[in-house]
Amino acid sequence: MTDAYETSLSARDIKDKIRALGADLVGIADGAAMDAHPPDPARPRRPGDISDHDAGRVIVIAKRLNAGTTRIARWDERHKYYNDELAISALEDVALEAVLWLEDNGHPALIVPPTHVDPWGYDGDPQKHQGALLSLPHAAVEAGLGTLGLNLQLLTPEFGPRVVLSAILSSVPVEADGPMKDALCRGPACGRCLNACPGDVIGHWQRDWEGCDRYRSPHGFAQLTDFLTTIIEAGDPARQKAMLRSETSFNLWQSILRGSGVVTGCRRCQDVCPVGEDYERLLGDAAHDAHDDPARRRRLDDYAASEKDARLPDDYTAARRWIGALRYLDEQE
Repeated sequence: MTDAYETSLSARDIKDKIRALGADLVGIADGAAMDAHPPDPARPRRPGDISDHDAGRVIVIAKRLNAGTTRIARWDERHKYYNDELAISALEDVALEAVLWLEDNGHPALIVPPTHVDPWGYDGDPQKHQGALLSLPHAAVEAGLGTLGLNLQLLTPEFGPRVVLSAILSSVPVEADGPMKDALCRGPACGRCLNACPGDVIGHWQRDWEGCDRYRSPHGFAQLTDFLTTIIEAGDPARQKAMLRSETSFNLWQSILRGSGVVTGCRRCQDVCPVGEDYERLLGDAAHDAHDDPARRRRLDDYAASEKDARLPDDYTAARRWIGALRYLDEQE
């Protein structure tokens, strides 16, 4: 029992404190609602799976990505990797200070960091997509921060998809926020994320996550194991030594040093998305599509036509709670 030591806090108290610590966005999700609505029922990742005692509320916090790196068009740009990694580091500091403040007020809490994948889900295949212990984009939607887009990335009214996320689990008894009802995404009629994707991994309200991982973690575990396997199989000592001294080896070393290119990487879909108050003010003159591919545009046109005919894909139906209602379809009538 911690009741005798608890300070009474409101949702506003918590949000004001976390913003003061440096977060740009804060929302509070109902842990029970998240337990009842896991994004993937076949592999549920719920707050209640993490903590038996302190999962009643999921406090989702966001830090915006700086516009200067977003204006760089190349997807594999190390300035982006480093700046994004610094944003994650700053966010982790905010989360830790927030947890300690909650506990100073008698409310036990723990952090769900953005980089913590489920180690029990690893089966020896580094190529498989490794999901986090809790889907932070879905948690952010449950906390009222935004909705998911065509490629299932989080979109916020303030910064579009240009945020990094963390979460705090606690049973502090405060009012929870709820999901937005209407989608922020303009769907395939926009389709800039699909056009700009260097890996062409975006579909109709879905994403090929394993294909995406090769870009959004370009110097990650899969690339490290591939590289080491190639060195082992090279056989010739002189060639092996040359590979150890190569640019690939140097990039992997740099990425292991700071996580840049491992926990950060490609975000072209975030760069070009026009959703967000920051877009016209800071990005509109630079965040152009990286591709003008007629085949991709035809796919998007097909997606838009099927939606107009009320033929929405199963992927949308499964994720409607987090994508929201497609009000742009009403505008087309």
